[in-house]
Amino acid sequence: MTPSTLSLTRQFVVTGGVIMFVAMIAAGLFVSEHATRTTIENTASATALLMDSFISPLAQPLAAEEVLPDSTRSELDRLLGGDLFRQRFPHLEIWKNGGVVAYSTTPDLIGRQFAPPDGLTTALKGEISAQYANLDASEHTVRGWNTKYLEIYVPIREHHSGRVIAVAEIHENPVGLDHELRWLRLKSWVAVACATALIMLGLFGIVYRGNRLILSQQRQLGARLIEIEQSSRHNQILKERAERASGRVAELTENYLRRIGAELHDGPAQLIGLAALAVEHVRRAKTPERREEELQALESVLSDALREVRTTSKGLMLPEIERLPLPEIVKRVVSHHELRTGTNVTVDCDDVSRPLTHALKICAYRFLQEGLNNAFRHAGGNGQAVSCRLDGAELILAVQDDGRDLGSSLAIPEPGLGLVGLRDRVESLGGVFQITRRTVGGTRIEMNVTIAGEEHDD
Repeated sequence: MTPSTLSLTRQFVVTGGVIMFVAMIAAGLFVSEHATRTTIENTASATALLMDSFISPLAQPLAAEEVLPDSTRSELDRLLGGDLFRQRFPHLEIWKNGGVVAYSTTPDLIGRQFAPPDGLTTALKGEISAQYANLDASEHTVRGWNTKYLEIYVPIREHHSGRVIAVAEIHENPVGLDHELRWLRLKSWVAVACATALIMLGLFGIVYRGNRLILSQQRQLGARLIEIEQSSRHNQILKERAERASGRVAELTENYLRRIGAELHDGPAQLIGLAALAVEHVRRAKTPERREEELQALESVLSDALREVRTTSKGLMLPEIERLPLPEIVKRVVSHHELRTGTNVTVDCDDVSRPLTHALKICAYRFLQEGLNNAFRHAGGNGQAVSCRLDGAELILAVQDDGRDLGSSLAIPEPGLGLVGLRDRVESLGGVFQITRRTVGGTRIEMNVTIAGEEHDD
């Protein structure tokens, strides 16, 4: 062995030995504490199951009373009075909420009130608790105790409701448990020490052989490792650039196609569809004046469609609503719809004064436009209603109708491209889109979008 080998090996022995020693202490403490806690909890669970089987039926009067009746006390005294039972469980108290002793094997404590022990507080929540007795507690000092019994707190529940009405505090003689815990801790420490020693020896052998191999090949591998590291870093940079570029291209392409499709369908297509319905009104006009009115309405709708096609082709998205608050946007959409269709729309809109992004305003505009057009097309404008409100930071916008009249067709059309486009719009903003069809007729569409605190109009 060369001096450098000895030096590196000794470094491992010193450093690794200290680390393994600290790890052994930490593992030993953890395992010992865990094993101790588990043993105590298992003992408490077994004791709780045993005691609850005969204490719970006798303690039911505590659901309405502060202390147990004399007849019940006598029965408990008889059950707890056996020599073998007394040897293992020398004391028992039943507590009420607030620290009142409802029963005790020490009659002088019955009816007295003490500061609630920690275990009582835990048991009142419905959990079994076990801990060694605090000899400084007032309920122990009055009896002059000098033995640290294991205190097990068991919740007593009312039979018909399951609520905790009292807590039984069982004092178990700790002699047998302490003996078991000492052996358990000793075995835990021996097991941890043996495992640590084996790990240390195994690691020492590996480090010793690895150190010799490293020293013999260090010069040969040094240059190659540097070259490989440089090549790997360069390849990783190229890979990340390619992934980012590919992701951006796919996202931009998809967003562009979705936007164009949604704009064309939600805007011009809806207006042209409305114009197609208006053609029938023109045909049914009985007077030249009525025909002229219908033609003017048709011309207005087609003009709007043409204007929106031009706007879309120029990449504009409704600039006229960019600086309008949400209530004004709702009012504008409803007004245009009522003018075009000759129907009435009920509006219930809160005063939403928080600033909204332009994208959210466009989404709200298209949502209302598509929802009202669908209500007119599929429900004949029957019971059209718009509501908007702000619940904290969540904007809730809804459009609903009452369905067709009884004399009309009851068939409900399947969701079309418009609703799919609306869902994409809403979900692209991180919102939720819902469609509800009521059994008594009518449809409700709703969008929920969270408004971020940093969002502002430009």
